[in-house]
Amino acid sequence: MSLRLFLCGDVMTGRGIDQALPHPGNPVLYEPCVCDAHEYVDLAEQANGPIPRPVTFEYIWGDALRELERAAVDLRIINLETAVTSEETPWPDKGIHYRMHPLNIGCLSAARISACALANNHVLDWGYLGLSETLRTLDTAGIVHSGAGNNAEAAAAPAVLNVADKARLLLFSFGSTTSGIPQEWSATPSRAGVNLLEDISEAAAARVANQMRHYQQPGDLLVASIHWGSNWGYDIPPKQIAFAHRLIQEGVTIVHGHSSHHVKAIEVFKGRLILYGCGDFLTDYEGISGYEEFRGDLALMYLVDVDSQGGQLLSARLVPMNMHRFRLERTSASDAKWLCNLLNELGKPFATMTHLGEDNTLTLDWQ
Repeated sequence: MSLRLFLCGDVMTGRGIDQALPHPGNPVLYEPCVCDAHEYVDLAEQANGPIPRPVTFEYIWGDALRELERAAVDLRIINLETAVTSEETPWPDKGIHYRMHPLNIGCLSAARISACALANNHVLDWGYLGLSETLRTLDTAGIVHSGAGNNAEAAAAPAVLNVADKARLLLFSFGSTTSGIPQEWSATPSRAGVNLLEDISEAAAARVANQMRHYQQPGDLLVASIHWGSNWGYDIPPKQIAFAHRLIQEGVTIVHGHSSHHVKAIEVFKGRLILYGCGDFLTDYEGISGYEEFRGDLALMYLVDVDSQGGQLLSARLVPMNMHRFRLERTSASDAKWLCNLLNELGKPFATMTHLGEDNTLTLDWQ
């Protein structure tokens, strides 16, 4: 029997997107060049036309909602890269601070998000009170989460996802300082924070896998969601590859990598899926120039079927999207072809490739 997952990269519903939603928070920002979140809305409108504010909670997901319904996915997993808080004190000496007003949590409920990975470099943007409110808001909305908590034990604990008559999946979320997470955000036995990796050595991977198994019951599937690496560039450091391989060898079903603002290579190692970088999914970056050659405006929905008993990858279909007026839309045929060619080039070292279907979706092939 197969279990079908929806995975994606960074969901950044704070800042400009928050201002377009029904309950915008305080727009004040503390960035070097921008002091009002409305400026990000203005940039998007200058690029692609007016945004009908306020938008509905469903609006931002656009065509993705129809794709999710059509695919009949069992679980919907995202990296939530924003604090969900109305706190007013930003983390000091940090250039970018993301927050979404708690009353806008309905935008995640509208997409029926099952679980959020939180071990990233924005969840503590508004301090410990902001983190605490984020956790409470997700709990109230019934959205399970992992990777951040009121102490180290809570931050390391998985989000438990039961799919009736199919499987139980444990989602673990990890963050690496290579993605810009401050070292002092690491949760300790007496301090709230994120589940920060000490390093990404093979020895660390073995320790992490051993900790994951402490929570595992017979038949449970393990997913490791990891925020790692720089924002730009296709290079995958050998340490990341070795770390991911070791996790798979230790029994992890999927390595779900993110942090890069664009998609990166895909590998199938010993029959199991490694996504080295899923790219951004929902952002307020429309109209911002720089790094155009990486096509950070293009996003992918990863629709993944795994064996619910053994965790082996059965199939993966990738649906290309882009943001247009803060709404996800299916890409043009030419953009879908561009992504297909890119993934084929990036996949050569890993013996993976994609082929483009008549509906402009991509199907993963592997040896």
